[in-house]
Amino acid sequence: MTDGTTRVFAWEEDARIEVRNLGREIVIEANAAGLRTLADHLLTLAQDGTPDGAHLHLEENNGLEEGSASLVLERCDDE
Repeated sequence: MTDGTTRVFAWEEDARIEVRNLGREIVIEANAAGLRTLADHLLTLAQDGTPDGAHLHLEENNGLEEGSASLVLERCDDE
């Protein structure tokens, strides 16, 4: 909940997401369920009424595969 607005981040069953930091590149590798899950997370952050700065942390064993780099999805409406 942010500023009184509840946002639900749902995970598809069998979603698999791995994030690798290759130095100058970040690779997000996911199966179809994982890609749909990421897309849904981004659409949730894009909903009207979601405040600037709302974010979601994805980490190893918290949504991401073991060995993944951490990933933060954040809404930023500032130019």
